[in-house]
Amino acid sequence: MRLRPTVLTLAILAVATPAAAAPAAKPATKKAAAKAPAKPATKSAAKKTAAVVPEPVVEVPEVKRPGGFMVPKAVILVKPTPAELEANAVWNLRAAMNVAALQCQYSQFLRTTKNYNSFLQAHSEELSRAQATMVGHFRRTDKARAINKFDEYTTRTYNSYSTLDAQYAFCNAAGLVGRYALEVPKGKLGVTALARGPEIRSALSYSALSPALGYVAPDPIVLPDIAAM
Repeated sequence: MRLRPTVLTLAILAVATPAAAAPAAKPATKKAAAKAPAKPATKSAAKKTAAVVPEPVVEVPEVKRPGGFMVPKAVILVKPTPAELEANAVWNLRAAMNVAALQCQYSQFLRTTKNYNSFLQAHSEELSRAQATMVGHFRRTDKARAINKFDEYTTRTYNSYSTLDAQYAFCNAAGLVGRYALEVPKGKLGVTALARGPEIRSALSYSALSPALGYVAPDPIVLPDIAAM
């Protein structure tokens, strides 16, 4: 019977004895307590850190245009003066209307032959002045060969309006500009040729006459070698 008080005493001692206390945390040091708050970033720093997003590069695929395989090129003069440029425009308009009179007789509506003959009569003086100015240009640039160079220039200018690839577009433009030229008063042909002549030139690069001429061959496709598979 004496064992019970001993057990009870041990139990009381176990309850009364406090558990081992955890080690106390170290107090904060003065350096950590005295640490100054971070300064806000300045505008210059913000600019430096700002991410630069490059603009997307848009790749434009090359477009294959039909036609254009028989587009003639205009004759380029060597350092022409303003007067020579105007005379060249007049001579080009004359050449274009002459070629249209020969190639565009399929349409009576265009009246290209009648327009050309009336054009020669209405603006004969300005055409003569343009011819003399162009001869003077080649006399200045080619000296003794001026007449031969002018004849070569005239032939090349006429050929630069002869095309099969854009005949319909050329005839329409030449007929329209030719009718307009007949209404121009005398002395104003040079200004008109400079303004309306490019319409005929740009018509030469029109699309092909038929879908067959405008056919664009696709890029070749490389097929796998079946024998090697």
